[in-house]
Amino acid sequence: MDPQQLPRFQVTALPPDASIAEAWSTHWREYLMEAAQSGVLLFCIGLSAVLSYSVAALQLPQAARPFAMGAGVSVATVSLIRSRFGRRTGAHLNPAVTLAYGYLRRVHRWDAAFYVASQFLGAVSGMWLARSVLGDRLAHPPVCYAVTTPGSEGEVIAFLAEWSLSALLMSIVLFTANHKILFRYAPFAVGVLTIFYYGFCASLSGFSVNPARSFASAVFAWIWRGLWIYFVAPVGGAICAAALYARLLGSDHVYCAKVFHDTRSTCPFRCSFLELLHGEDRESRG
Repeated sequence: MDPQQLPRFQVTALPPDASIAEAWSTHWREYLMEAAQSGVLLFCIGLSAVLSYSVAALQLPQAARPFAMGAGVSVATVSLIRSRFGRRTGAHLNPAVTLAYGYLRRVHRWDAAFYVASQFLGAVSGMWLARSVLGDRLAHPPVCYAVTTPGSEGEVIAFLAEWSLSALLMSIVLFTANHKILFRYAPFAVGVLTIFYYGFCASLSGFSVNPARSFASAVFAWIWRGLWIYFVAPVGGAICAAALYARLLGSDHVYCAKVFHDTRSTCPFRCSFLELLHGEDRESRG
């Protein structure tokens, strides 16, 4: 296929000097979509927690419960990333991911601010909806709104776990989403990692890697112990992973800020995704 015949998509990236009003007027749809997706994710986290840990689910072996919850959250995450909204917004669903892409200069500062605000508002709305639908089953122990608190190993271990897991998550997103073959499988890589996290690491920190997710649970559980960990560690870990990726491979190897890209959906970021496709086409003809 001639590179000139490769499918095209609309890019609506903001100019560097864009104002906050220009950002809103250009990308308000993406902000609302990101909020909606974050809400669905938190609803699914609440639902998965109830199905895996509530009294009705106690017949599950203790060791299987975190894997069951991880599987539920994984299916929701992959579905959101690959959904029409996810393809349009990039499906960050996580302030740490957005800020890491902002560090890499693939997300405009006003887009980053609106994305983060949308993720927090969407997460709180999603947990509110889960409470409305699931009632006391979501509030009672051991579910307790799927709140994230440091495990028995203490805050230092929880911090290191969240930092390391967030760095690993961001590294996998960057590597797969910017690879000419693996970009198609980026959502599934995130899904597999989600199951792994829940299954093996939830006891260390409750599994968050997402400040908005932890905040939404804390608001309804009214448990704030160690919340600073879930703000600082995921953002720090994701940005460190982004910095290391840029240093090793070069910032020009970050083609877009979408977790999963296609050539049919509008892109709101500084996007050079077609360069990846052009390179793939050249290699196939070489």
